[in-house]
Amino acid sequence: MATRTNMPEQVRGVPVAAEQNQNKNGAVKNRRRALGDIGNLVSVPVVQGGKPNPPINRPITRSFRAQLLSNAENDKKPINKVPVLVVPPKKRQPLAPRNQEPQKAVPKKNLEVETKKKNVTYSSVLSARSKAASSITNKPKILDIDESDRDNHLAAVEYVDDMYAFYKEVEKESQPQMYMQIQSEMNEKMRAILLDWLLEVHIKFELNLETFYLTVNIIDRFLSVKAVPKRELQLLGVSALLIASKYEEIWPPQVNDLVYVTDNAYNSKQILVMEKTILGSLEWYLTVPTQYVFLVRFIKASMSDPEMESMVHFLAELGMMHYDTLKFCPAMLAASAVYTARCSLEKSPAWTETLKFHTGYSESEIMECSKVLALHHSRCGEGRLRAVYKKYSKAENGGVALVSPAKSLLSSADA
Repeated sequence: MATRTNMPEQVRGVPVAAEQNQNKNGAVKNRRRALGDIGNLVSVPVVQGGKPNPPINRPITRSFRAQLLSNAENDKKPINKVPVLVVPPKKRQPLAPRNQEPQKAVPKKNLEVETKKKNVTYSSVLSARSKAASSITNKPKILDIDESDRDNHLAAVEYVDDMYAFYKEVEKESQPQMYMQIQSEMNEKMRAILLDWLLEVHIKFELNLETFYLTVNIIDRFLSVKAVPKRELQLLGVSALLIASKYEEIWPPQVNDLVYVTDNAYNSKQILVMEKTILGSLEWYLTVPTQYVFLVRFIKASMSDPEMESMVHFLAELGMMHYDTLKFCPAMLAASAVYTARCSLEKSPAWTETLKFHTGYSESEIMECSKVLALHHSRCGEGRLRAVYKKYSKAENGGVALVSPAKSLLSSADA
């Protein structure tokens, strides 16, 4: 591969003079001016005074050549110094946003009026405080009925409100319908006789209140979907009591015990067959919000004493004995029982904001149902079916059945 001879480096910007070099053969050769032949040499003009410019040690380009020429011409012109007037920079105002209109200048008189208006006097402060105090006093007070159960894990304080909101949503699904139109061999009086007898059986076995409320719910729901002959009505009652006892009680009564209370009108096999028929008709749907579920919550919201509590249960069980109360949902029956009890015991006020908040009903919404309960209360000691009246006439239940009914509700009902 051919090698390239290294040539001595030439200083930039200095014209190359005619030098003599010896070639390989020893002949002397004149080197030409490389840049002068192509017209790239610059004749630097002489400034005033006859002194040439200093030598240039940088490559000559077109822009640099133009700069040199302009500098030479400027040096020839006389320099007249003109005093420069320094103007202070204007203060730049901040730009307003695009969507915002520019603010208009406000006259000084208006500013003075506004400042006078903004002056706060002592009377204005007092009036403002009085308004705030009146608004606080007029605000309805809703008591926290779960405050005492914060440490009770069984009370489920964290989600008890959600539970009752769910109960109110699904109570219509398990509410019995008015069914006398599909029953050919029974009437309202026969239903009342059956429930009056079942309450006595319930007391004799010392069962829980939840059991009796669920028993009545099972009976009415079964009668809503199926016609029952007269001879099997008592069988339906004891079978429903057996199902409710198995669901609510720790020690439910035995089948033989139920055969005994029916005076051997049915045998154990018939009771078990009817039990299976009821469960099949109801599709085993037993976890339902009965009236008792709402009574527990509403009694707690009323901040009641033992007498008040007994009065509420008395009116609830008394209303359950009558067929005309089936048109009301369980939550409304429970709220009406609390309201009627407060009216009977002359509690003031009869309906508080706390009760309105937890029941979800206003006083006007439960008035119709409360009048029905007050009317049954006024007639409970007259008929032959007196199981509820006897139960709540005893001292252990406060003797609340002997209390006179609410006159305010009876007078409006008669009118």
